[in-house]
Amino acid sequence: MSDMLDCTDPDTRPMAIGTAARAVAAGSVVVLPTDTLYGIGADAFNPSAVTTLLAAKGRGRNMPVPVLVGSWTTIDGLVSAVPGTARDLIEAFWPGGLTLVVEHAPSLAWDLGDARGTVAIRMPLHPVALELLASTGPMAVSSANVSSRPPATTAQEAYEQLGESVSVYLDGGEVPIGQASTIVDLTGEAPVVLREGAVSLAALREVLGSVG
Repeated sequence: MSDMLDCTDPDTRPMAIGTAARAVAAGSVVVLPTDTLYGIGADAFNPSAVTTLLAAKGRGRNMPVPVLVGSWTTIDGLVSAVPGTARDLIEAFWPGGLTLVVEHAPSLAWDLGDARGTVAIRMPLHPVALELLASTGPMAVSSANVSSRPPATTAQEAYEQLGESVSVYLDGGEVPIGQASTIVDLTGEAPVVLREGAVSLAALREVLGSVG
C-alpha cells in the first residue's frame, strides 16, 4: 500500500523525506513536489527502478527520463564537459524551471531510456525536492502522470493517475508554477529550445542573445 506523507508540516517533513529516501534506495519509485509540477522519481543509477517508473507512466524507452540534481555542481560529475552556455544558463536559472540537455559522461552506469548519449538535467526550486535529492543524489524524474494525461499539480492528482504503482507520495501542497520546465538542447552548435515552459524565450534571449 502506498504511503501519502505530509511535507507541509515542518515537524513531519524530515520523517516523510527519510521514508521516501529509503524507498528510493530500495529501488522503488516515489512522487515528489517540484516547483513546476509533481514528479515521479527513482534512483537514476538503478535501471530496474527507471524501468518501473516508465511502466507506471505507460511510457516507452523512446522518451528518456530527465534527471533532477540537488546542487549546481552535480552536473560536473554527470557530463564529459560543461559547455560555457550551460554555465551561463545555470547561473541565471538554477534552481528553477529550466532543463538542459547535454552529453553525459560515457562512464556513467545508468539507463534512462534511448537517450543516445545525452541527458536532460534540472535543479528544481522546491525545498522538499532539494531535501530529498540531498539524501538520494541524482534522481530520474518525470512528470507524475500517465502519458498523454494532464500532469499533476497536487499529490492527490498524482495518486489518482499512478495509484499503487508508487511506494511513497510526498505531499507538499499545490506546486507554485504548475507548468512544465523549459527544455534547451545544448548538444549542437547552437542552443535549441525543445519546449517552452516555465522560463520564457525572452528570458533565455537575455542570457544567450539568440536561441533557436
